[in-house]
Amino acid sequence: MGKEMSSVKLFESKKIRSVWNEEEEKWYFSIVDVIEVLTDSPRPRKYWNALKTKLTKEGNELSQNMGQLKMLSPDGKYYVTDVADTEQLFRLIQSIPSPKAEPFKRWLAQVGRERIDEIEDPEIGIYRLMETYLRKGYSKEWINQRLKSIEVRKELTDEWDNRGVKKDTEYAILTDEITKAWSGLTVKAYKGHKHLKRENLRDNMTNLELVLNMLAEATTTEISKEKKPDTFEKNREVARQGGTVAGNARKEIEEKTGKKVVSETNAKQILERNIRKKIKEKK
Repeated sequence: MGKEMSSVKLFESKKIRSVWNEEEEKWYFSIVDVIEVLTDSPRPRKYWNALKTKLTKEGNELSQNMGQLKMLSPDGKYYVTDVADTEQLFRLIQSIPSPKAEPFKRWLAQVGRERIDEIEDPEIGIYRLMETYLRKGYSKEWINQRLKSIEVRKELTDEWDNRGVKKDTEYAILTDEITKAWSGLTVKAYKGHKHLKRENLRDNMTNLELVLNMLAEATTTEISKEKKPDTFEKNREVARQGGTVAGNARKEIEEKTGKKVVSETNAKQILERNIRKKIKEKK
């Protein structure tokens, strides 16, 4: 499953083995460990086998789509065990009749209700997002930039839709072209530069990085509207052109300031800096 990094996560003092897949940018969790935690079953493997049979009979393809990885066991040896990614894990939890699973189920229901509310009234989603960033400790100035970047991104993806660009894979390729053209790094390399894993790259950008990323995406949108690319390769070339405009701006800024724009600073460091600033202001 690609280059992996093992870890152990604690849940109510019980260990759940997990593996980070760097290529897929996903965590995979030991299903047996999760079942043991949620059910207190003395034989979690037997419980899982019975649940798999039940799901299959019900026509649920969840168990068939899960993978397997070697994980460290208490005896110090590695054994192949069934694993689930985050989405699969949430779906699995919904199938477990356990009091301990109820908080997860209620949370999933709440998230689903909120998502429907946001579809009906997008403004609700904007306010919730703003509140989330405020709770995390981001400054209002940064939040304003981040919300604007979401608007700019939406305009770009709408334009890609109009040009027949396919979501997911092709979106990712074009985003990579834009990012590389303005920052000098692919999205994956950029995240590595900031020591990120699954985290959103834009949530870990400085104000200046966000501004240049917006310039790259907004320029790509405008060029696309004028040139009307009708193939994926033409869209790819437009993405490079849009990113290059912001890339030239970055180089000029770096020349004038003597500082690199693309920094290793991530959200954790940004938030710590904001906290220190607030403490200093109160003194």
